[in-house]
Amino acid sequence: MKLLDRVALVAKRLHYSANTITCYQRWIAEFLSFCRDNGRWRQPAELGASHVQAFLTHLAVHRKVAASTQNQATNAIVFLYRRVLVDELPADHLGKFVAERSKRPVRIPTVLSTDEVSRIIAAMESTGEAGRPRTLMVQLLYGTGMRLMEVHQLRLRDLDFDRGQILIRQGKGDKDRLVMMPQRLRAPLLEQARRVRALHQRDLARGRGFAPVPDVLLNKVPYAADDWRWQFLFPSQSAAPITIERQRADGTIAAEQRYVRHHAAVGVLDRFIRAAVRNAGVSKRVTAHTFRHSFATHLLEAGYDIRQVQTLLGHQRLETTMIYTHVMNKPAIAVSSPLDRLVAATA
Repeated sequence: MKLLDRVALVAKRLHYSANTITCYQRWIAEFLSFCRDNGRWRQPAELGASHVQAFLTHLAVHRKVAASTQNQATNAIVFLYRRVLVDELPADHLGKFVAERSKRPVRIPTVLSTDEVSRIIAAMESTGEAGRPRTLMVQLLYGTGMRLMEVHQLRLRDLDFDRGQILIRQGKGDKDRLVMMPQRLRAPLLEQARRVRALHQRDLARGRGFAPVPDVLLNKVPYAADDWRWQFLFPSQSAAPITIERQRADGTIAAEQRYVRHHAAVGVLDRFIRAAVRNAGVSKRVTAHTFRHSFATHLLEAGYDIRQVQTLLGHQRLETTMIYTHVMNKPAIAVSSPLDRLVAATA
Protein backbone atom coordinates (compact mmCIF):
# COMPACT_ATOMS: atom_id res chain seq x y z
CA MET A 1 0.00 0.00 0.00
CA LYS A 2 1.28 3.46 -0.90
CA LEU A 3 2.35 5.74 1.94
CA LEU A 4 -0.27 8.42 1.30
CA ASP A 5 -2.98 5.76 1.23
CA ARG A 6 -1.76 4.57 4.63
CA VAL A 7 -1.96 8.16 5.88
CA ALA A 8 -5.58 8.36 4.75
CA LEU A 9 -6.51 5.03 6.37
CA VAL A 10 -4.99 5.94 9.74
CA ALA A 11 -6.60 9.39 9.67
CA LYS A 12 -10.00 7.89 8.85
CA ARG A 13 -9.64 5.40 11.69
CA LEU A 14 -9.00 8.34 14.03
CA HIS A 15 -12.03 10.17 12.54
CA TYR A 16 -10.12 13.09 11.05
CA SER A 17 -12.14 15.26 8.69
CA ALA A 18 -11.84 14.82 4.94
CA ASN A 19 -10.30 18.28 4.59
CA THR A 20 -7.64 17.49 7.20
CA ILE A 21 -6.80 14.20 5.50
CA THR A 22 -6.35 15.90 2.13
CA CYS A 23 -4.28 18.65 3.73
CA TYR A 24 -1.98 16.18 5.52
CA GLN A 25 -1.47 14.14 2.36
CA ARG A 26 -0.50 17.25 0.42
CA TRP A 27 2.03 18.44 3.01
CA ILE A 28 3.59 14.98 3.40
CA ALA A 29 3.95 14.72 -0.38
CA GLU A 30 5.60 18.17 -0.48
CA PHE A 31 7.96 17.22 2.36
CA LEU A 32 9.07 14.01 0.66
CA SER A 33 9.45 15.81 -2.66
CA PHE A 34 11.60 18.50 -1.02
CA CYS A 35 13.88 15.86 0.50
CA ARG A 36 14.61 14.02 -2.74
CA ASP A 37 18.29 13.24 -3.34
CA ASN A 38 19.19 13.99 -6.97
CA GLY A 39 15.68 13.09 -8.00
CA ARG A 40 15.57 9.88 -5.93
CA TRP A 41 12.66 9.57 -3.55
CA ARG A 42 13.83 8.75 -0.04
CA GLN A 43 12.05 6.62 2.53
CA PRO A 44 10.72 8.48 5.60
CA ALA A 45 13.05 6.36 7.76
CA GLU A 46 16.01 8.03 6.01
CA LEU A 47 14.78 11.49 7.00
CA GLY A 48 15.15 13.03 10.43
CA ALA A 49 14.99 16.28 12.38
CA SER A 50 17.52 18.05 10.15
CA HIS A 51 15.39 17.40 7.08
CA VAL A 52 12.25 18.66 8.80
CA GLN A 53 14.15 21.77 9.89
CA ALA A 54 15.34 22.42 6.34
CA PHE A 55 11.81 21.98 4.96
CA LEU A 56 10.21 24.33 7.51
CA THR A 57 12.97 26.89 6.91
CA HIS A 58 12.28 26.64 3.18
CA LEU A 59 8.58 27.31 3.81
CA ALA A 60 9.32 30.37 5.93
CA VAL A 61 12.19 31.89 3.94
CA HIS A 62 11.49 31.00 0.32
CA ARG A 63 7.77 30.23 0.22
CA LYS A 64 7.06 32.98 2.79
CA VAL A 65 4.10 31.11 4.24
CA ALA A 66 2.23 32.29 7.33
CA ALA A 67 2.97 30.82 10.77
CA SER A 68 -0.35 28.96 10.77
CA THR A 69 0.49 27.36 7.40
CA GLN A 70 3.92 26.32 8.66
CA ASN A 71 2.34 24.77 11.75
CA GLN A 72 -0.06 22.90 9.49
CA ALA A 73 2.89 21.37 7.63
CA THR A 74 4.55 20.47 10.94
CA ASN A 75 1.38 18.75 12.16
CA ALA A 76 1.22 16.67 8.97
CA ILE A 77 4.83 15.51 9.26
CA VAL A 78 4.45 14.69 12.95
CA PHE A 79 1.28 12.74 12.14
CA LEU A 80 3.22 10.70 9.58
CA TYR A 81 5.92 9.70 12.03
CA ARG A 82 3.91 9.44 15.26
CA ARG A 83 0.72 7.85 13.91
CA VAL A 84 1.43 6.13 10.60
CA LEU A 85 5.02 4.93 11.14
CA VAL A 86 4.70 4.51 14.90
CA ASP A 87 5.61 0.79 14.81
CA GLU A 88 8.49 1.21 12.37
CA LEU A 89 10.50 4.05 13.91
CA PRO A 90 11.49 5.05 17.48
CA ALA A 91 9.28 7.62 19.24
CA ASP A 92 12.09 10.20 19.34
CA HIS A 93 12.89 9.94 15.62
CA LEU A 94 12.01 13.61 14.99
CA GLY A 95 13.34 14.91 18.29
CA LYS A 96 12.24 18.43 19.19
CA PHE A 97 9.99 18.89 16.16
CA VAL A 98 7.28 16.76 17.72
CA ALA A 99 6.44 19.68 20.02
CA GLU A 100 7.83 22.67 18.11
CA ARG A 101 5.38 25.10 16.58
CA SER A 102 5.78 28.58 15.12
CA LYS A 103 4.45 31.52 17.10
CA ARG A 104 1.24 32.75 15.53
CA PRO A 105 0.84 36.54 15.57
CA VAL A 106 -2.39 37.95 16.98
CA ARG A 107 -4.28 39.85 14.31
CA ILE A 108 -7.35 42.02 14.77
CA PRO A 109 -10.07 40.74 12.40
CA THR A 110 -11.69 42.91 9.75
CA VAL A 111 -15.22 43.87 10.84
CA LEU A 112 -17.90 45.50 8.71
CA SER A 113 -20.26 48.16 9.97
CA THR A 114 -23.99 47.44 9.82
CA ASP A 115 -24.25 49.96 6.98
CA GLU A 116 -21.54 48.15 5.00
CA VAL A 117 -23.28 44.80 5.53
CA SER A 118 -26.55 46.30 4.29
CA ARG A 119 -24.89 47.75 1.20
CA ILE A 120 -23.17 44.48 0.32
CA ILE A 121 -26.36 42.44 0.72
CA ALA A 122 -28.28 45.02 -1.34
CA ALA A 123 -25.67 44.66 -4.09
CA MET A 124 -26.16 40.89 -3.97
CA GLU A 125 -29.94 41.14 -4.11
CA SER A 126 -29.66 43.32 -7.21
CA THR A 127 -28.30 40.30 -9.11
CA GLY A 128 -31.84 38.90 -9.21
CA GLU A 129 -32.95 35.28 -9.30
CA ALA A 130 -29.54 33.90 -10.30
CA GLY A 131 -27.85 35.21 -7.18
CA ARG A 132 -30.64 34.39 -4.71
CA PRO A 133 -29.11 31.19 -3.22
CA ARG A 134 -25.70 32.81 -2.79
CA THR A 135 -27.26 35.90 -1.23
CA LEU A 136 -29.06 33.62 1.23
CA MET A 137 -25.75 31.93 2.06
CA VAL A 138 -24.15 35.28 2.91
CA GLN A 139 -27.17 36.27 5.00
CA LEU A 140 -26.72 33.03 6.95
CA LEU A 141 -23.03 33.78 7.44
CA TYR A 142 -23.84 37.15 8.97
CA GLY A 143 -27.14 36.19 10.62
CA THR A 144 -25.86 33.07 12.44
CA GLY A 145 -22.06 33.35 12.58
CA MET A 146 -21.57 30.05 10.79
CA ARG A 147 -18.30 29.17 9.12
CA LEU A 148 -18.16 29.01 5.34
CA MET A 149 -18.07 25.20 5.11
CA GLU A 150 -20.81 24.90 7.73
CA VAL A 151 -23.16 26.84 5.46
CA HIS A 152 -22.18 24.77 2.42
CA GLN A 153 -22.73 21.51 4.28
CA LEU A 154 -26.19 22.33 5.64
CA ARG A 155 -28.79 19.70 4.79
CA LEU A 156 -32.56 20.02 4.73
CA ARG A 157 -32.88 18.01 7.94
CA ASP A 158 -30.77 20.60 9.81
CA LEU A 159 -33.48 23.28 9.56
CA ASP A 160 -35.91 23.33 12.48
CA PHE A 161 -38.59 25.84 11.49
CA ASP A 162 -40.84 25.05 14.46
CA ARG A 163 -38.18 25.88 17.03
CA GLY A 164 -36.47 28.56 14.94
CA GLN A 165 -33.11 26.80 15.07
CA ILE A 166 -30.43 25.51 12.74
CA LEU A 167 -28.38 22.48 13.75
CA ILE A 168 -24.77 22.54 12.65
CA ARG A 169 -23.46 18.98 12.53
CA GLN A 170 -19.83 17.95 12.71
CA GLY A 171 -18.50 21.49 12.88
CA LYS A 172 -14.89 22.30 13.66
CA GLY A 173 -13.56 19.75 16.12
CA ASP A 174 -16.32 17.33 15.04
CA LYS A 175 -18.78 19.08 17.36
CA ASP A 176 -22.49 19.79 16.83
CA ARG A 177 -24.10 23.04 17.95
CA LEU A 178 -27.31 25.03 17.59
CA VAL A 179 -27.65 28.56 16.21
CA MET A 180 -30.67 30.77 15.83
CA MET A 181 -32.70 30.91 12.63
CA PRO A 182 -33.10 34.62 11.81
CA GLN A 183 -36.79 35.48 11.43
CA ARG A 184 -35.95 37.48 8.33
CA LEU A 185 -34.62 34.30 6.68
CA ARG A 186 -37.47 31.97 7.60
CA ALA A 187 -39.42 32.52 4.36
CA PRO A 188 -36.35 32.47 2.07
CA LEU A 189 -35.13 29.25 3.74
CA LEU A 190 -38.55 27.62 3.27
CA GLU A 191 -38.50 28.60 -0.39
CA GLN A 192 -34.94 27.29 -0.85
CA ALA A 193 -35.89 24.01 0.83
CA ARG A 194 -38.92 23.73 -1.49
CA ARG A 195 -36.70 24.26 -4.53
CA VAL A 196 -34.24 21.61 -3.37
CA ARG A 197 -37.02 19.07 -2.80
CA ALA A 198 -38.38 19.74 -6.29
CA LEU A 199 -34.87 19.29 -7.74
CA HIS A 200 -34.52 16.08 -5.75
CA GLN A 201 -37.75 14.71 -7.23
CA ARG A 202 -36.48 15.45 -10.74
CA ASP A 203 -33.20 13.72 -9.91
CA LEU A 204 -35.02 10.65 -8.61
CA ALA A 205 -36.98 10.40 -11.83
CA ARG A 206 -33.65 10.15 -13.68
CA GLY A 207 -32.05 7.78 -11.15
CA ARG A 208 -29.75 10.49 -9.82
CA GLY A 209 -31.34 11.57 -6.56
CA PHE A 210 -28.47 10.68 -4.24
CA ALA A 211 -26.60 12.73 -1.65
CA PRO A 212 -23.25 11.82 -0.06
CA VAL A 213 -23.80 10.46 3.44
CA PRO A 214 -21.37 9.10 6.07
CA ASP A 215 -20.35 5.49 5.53
CA VAL A 216 -21.58 4.57 9.01
CA LEU A 217 -25.08 5.82 8.19
CA LEU A 218 -25.06 4.18 4.77
CA ASN A 219 -24.46 0.80 6.42
CA LYS A 220 -27.18 1.33 9.02
CA VAL A 221 -29.76 3.13 6.87
CA PRO A 222 -29.17 2.24 3.20
CA TYR A 223 -32.06 4.43 1.97
CA ALA A 224 -30.58 7.60 3.54
CA ALA A 225 -28.63 8.46 0.37
CA ASP A 226 -31.82 9.11 -1.61
CA ASP A 227 -33.87 10.56 1.28
CA TRP A 228 -34.81 14.20 0.68
CA ARG A 229 -33.86 15.11 4.26
CA TRP A 230 -30.20 14.41 3.49
CA GLN A 231 -30.10 16.67 0.44
CA PHE A 232 -27.82 19.70 0.72
CA LEU A 233 -29.61 23.00 1.24
CA PHE A 234 -27.32 24.57 -1.37
CA PRO A 235 -26.67 21.80 -3.92
CA SER A 236 -24.22 21.79 -6.79
CA GLN A 237 -25.33 22.55 -10.32
CA SER A 238 -24.84 18.97 -11.52
CA ALA A 239 -24.58 15.42 -10.18
CA ALA A 240 -21.25 13.58 -10.34
CA PRO A 241 -20.75 9.81 -10.70
CA ILE A 242 -19.12 7.93 -7.79
CA THR A 243 -18.62 4.23 -7.05
CA ILE A 244 -20.12 2.79 -3.86
CA GLU A 245 -18.66 -0.45 -2.51
CA ARG A 246 -20.64 -2.67 -0.15
CA GLN A 247 -19.81 -5.97 1.47
CA ARG A 248 -22.32 -8.78 0.85
CA ALA A 249 -23.28 -11.39 3.44
CA ASP A 250 -20.92 -13.88 1.79
CA GLY A 251 -17.98 -11.50 2.20
CA THR A 252 -17.71 -10.40 -1.43
CA ILE A 253 -17.69 -6.74 -2.42
CA ALA A 254 -20.42 -5.30 -4.61
CA ALA A 255 -19.68 -2.12 -6.56
CA GLU A 256 -22.45 0.28 -7.59
CA GLN A 257 -22.22 3.52 -9.54
CA ARG A 258 -24.34 6.41 -8.35
CA TYR A 259 -24.80 10.00 -9.45
CA VAL A 260 -24.39 12.14 -6.35
CA ARG A 261 -25.27 15.81 -5.99
CA HIS A 262 -22.77 17.45 -3.66
CA HIS A 263 -22.99 20.89 -2.11
CA ALA A 264 -22.22 24.02 -4.12
CA ALA A 265 -18.58 24.83 -4.87
CA VAL A 266 -16.94 27.09 -2.31
CA GLY A 267 -15.04 29.20 -4.84
CA VAL A 268 -18.25 30.37 -6.52
CA LEU A 269 -19.41 32.12 -3.34
CA ASP A 270 -16.02 33.78 -2.88
CA ARG A 271 -16.23 35.34 -6.33
CA PHE A 272 -19.82 36.40 -5.71
CA ILE A 273 -18.81 38.17 -2.48
CA ARG A 274 -15.89 39.97 -4.13
CA ALA A 275 -18.13 41.28 -6.91
CA ALA A 276 -20.78 42.48 -4.42
CA VAL A 277 -18.18 44.23 -2.25
CA ARG A 278 -16.82 46.02 -5.30
CA ASN A 279 -20.29 47.07 -6.47
CA ALA A 280 -21.21 48.25 -2.96
CA GLY A 281 -18.15 50.52 -2.86
CA VAL A 282 -16.76 48.97 0.32
CA SER A 283 -13.01 49.53 0.58
CA LYS A 284 -12.26 46.79 3.13
CA ARG A 285 -10.97 43.35 2.17
CA VAL A 286 -14.02 41.17 2.67
CA THR A 287 -14.15 37.37 2.65
CA ALA A 288 -16.87 34.96 3.73
CA HIS A 289 -15.26 34.80 7.18
CA THR A 290 -15.57 38.58 7.56
CA PHE A 291 -19.32 38.16 8.03
CA ARG A 292 -18.68 35.75 10.92
CA HIS A 293 -16.35 38.34 12.49
CA SER A 294 -19.01 41.01 12.03
CA PHE A 295 -21.71 38.77 13.55
CA ALA A 296 -19.70 38.26 16.75
CA THR A 297 -18.66 41.90 17.09
CA HIS A 298 -22.15 43.29 16.52
CA LEU A 299 -23.62 40.90 19.11
CA LEU A 300 -21.08 42.00 21.71
CA GLU A 301 -21.75 45.66 20.89
CA ALA A 302 -25.47 44.97 21.39
CA GLY A 303 -24.72 43.88 24.95
CA TYR A 304 -24.94 40.08 24.63
CA ASP A 305 -22.80 38.03 27.02
CA ILE A 306 -19.50 36.86 25.61
CA ARG A 307 -20.26 33.30 26.76
CA GLN A 308 -23.39 33.29 24.60
CA VAL A 309 -21.37 34.47 21.62
CA GLN A 310 -18.73 31.82 22.30
CA THR A 311 -21.41 29.11 22.22
CA LEU A 312 -22.94 30.40 18.99
CA LEU A 313 -19.54 30.56 17.29
CA GLY A 314 -18.54 27.09 18.51
CA HIS A 315 -15.27 28.30 20.05
CA GLN A 316 -13.64 25.85 22.44
CA ARG A 317 -11.73 28.55 24.32
CA LEU A 318 -13.12 31.85 25.56
CA GLU A 319 -9.85 33.57 24.62
CA THR A 320 -10.65 32.96 20.95
CA THR A 321 -13.92 34.85 21.27
CA MET A 322 -12.33 37.66 23.25
CA ILE A 323 -10.44 38.86 20.16
CA TYR A 324 -13.68 40.57 19.11
CA THR A 325 -13.63 42.76 22.20
CA HIS A 326 -10.65 44.54 20.65
CA VAL A 327 -12.69 45.84 17.71
CA MET A 328 -15.87 46.80 19.55
CA ASN A 329 -17.06 50.42 19.72
CA LYS A 330 -16.23 50.87 23.40
CA PRO A 331 -16.37 54.11 25.42
CA ALA A 332 -12.72 53.60 26.38
CA ILE A 333 -11.61 54.29 22.79
CA ALA A 334 -14.32 56.82 21.97
CA VAL A 335 -12.20 59.64 23.35
CA SER A 336 -11.45 62.90 21.62
CA SER A 337 -8.07 63.00 19.92
CA PRO A 338 -5.68 65.65 21.31
CA LEU A 339 -5.14 66.81 17.73
CA ASP A 340 -8.85 67.63 17.44
CA ARG A 341 -8.72 69.59 20.71
CA LEU A 342 -5.67 71.47 19.44
CA VAL A 343 -7.50 72.50 16.26
CA ALA A 344 -10.56 73.54 18.28
CA ALA A 345 -8.45 75.73 20.58
CA THR A 346 -6.81 77.58 17.69
CA ALA A 347 -9.97 77.99 15.65
